[in-house]
Amino acid sequence: MTWFYSRVRDELVGGGDPSGAAPSNAAVPRSRTIIGLGVVAALLVWLGANNVWTLVFVIGLLVSVFLHEVGHFVSARKTGMKVTQFSMGFGPRLATWKRGEVEYGIRALPLGAYVRIIGMNNLDPVEPGEEMRAYRSKSFPRKFLVITAGSAMHAIIALALFAGVYATAGRWGEVGTLSIVGDPYPGSAAESIGVRDGDVIVSFDGTAISSADEFVAAVRSHRPGDRVDVVIDRNGETVAASVTLGTAPWATPDRNAGDVAFFGVGSNSRDYVPQSVPGAAVWAVRDVASTAWSSIGGVLRVVNPVNIATNLTADTADPLTRPSTVVGASQLGGELGREEGWKGVLILLAAVNVFVGVFNLVPLLPFDGGHAMIAIYERVRSRRGRPYRADVSKMAPVATAVVALLVTLLVAGLYLDLTQPIG
Repeated sequence: MTWFYSRVRDELVGGGDPSGAAPSNAAVPRSRTIIGLGVVAALLVWLGANNVWTLVFVIGLLVSVFLHEVGHFVSARKTGMKVTQFSMGFGPRLATWKRGEVEYGIRALPLGAYVRIIGMNNLDPVEPGEEMRAYRSKSFPRKFLVITAGSAMHAIIALALFAGVYATAGRWGEVGTLSIVGDPYPGSAAESIGVRDGDVIVSFDGTAISSADEFVAAVRSHRPGDRVDVVIDRNGETVAASVTLGTAPWATPDRNAGDVAFFGVGSNSRDYVPQSVPGAAVWAVRDVASTAWSSIGGVLRVVNPVNIATNLTADTADPLTRPSTVVGASQLGGELGREEGWKGVLILLAAVNVFVGVFNLVPLLPFDGGHAMIAIYERVRSRRGRPYRADVSKMAPVATAVVALLVTLLVAGLYLDLTQPIG
């Protein structure tokens, strides 16, 4: 436990790997590089062989993680901060190379990425003469820009993905027509008049129908035995019929369900609706905002220890509240790809980017939001040109608890993803 606390304090709270710019590529054994990168490549090939859409989703996640760190990297250098490391992954180095004062690298565990900026706080030592290039020495606007740049990149990615899909494939929504999905229920009123898969309901008992909700309301406004007129569009041909409505086959006297009419078809009024470029942009902004708002509640539910325990002990975990990992997200991405193609995968990737961006702004260390709150606190405490510097060592116990919760969340999510695959 002491070792765990020290690592959290020195690396996650203190600003990252205290070794600074690590040895160059020569320090990594060639055998490790070949084996490690070979394993990564083999895993990607295996994913693609099982489901190419899972591979597409995973690559999209990797690109998103990379762009998150690019946001930190570029904003830090543009604001005069010194960056010493840019690493994809954590753990043992597989490959490193140096350009100028920055060491770039690939590491063994693809659980994220990081950029190391010198002097993140008072626990992060800085070489003599480089204090002016340290994160902690910069003004509040510059620090706030750099530390939130990662989440901002996720928002930009989501906006681009949403807008791109909406402008090309369309946005999922009401299309103004009601299509029949599948064959009618055996012995139902719909079967008796020859309703087919793909038929479009034009009107029901004189009421124009343009959505599933309108159709359900129209049927439920009647009682079993009522005779109604139904108008159907079948490949451009109008088909009109009169039929007597039946009783739902699952009706029971104690539920009074026998009072509700039954027509006997599955229906759908939603599909991808093409959008203009300006319309796609407006919808993208609205959907990023609404997804971000939903993600706040999602974060609070998912990290709740009671929720984690409930899902682990349940026979079937709740798909809306269960913890999950990149494994589960990739499973869902693969299933959406099979059903919807590229547009479904990209929409999911956009939503995941919004969630990750919001999650990363949790105002506790070691999240970016924790560093942002420290910057805000220091700005509030500063007086008359005399900057206040927070002692982040006091926050190490809380950060340790947060990391422990994240580890628990990761283990629980991975267990559920493997034992109860999504999709």
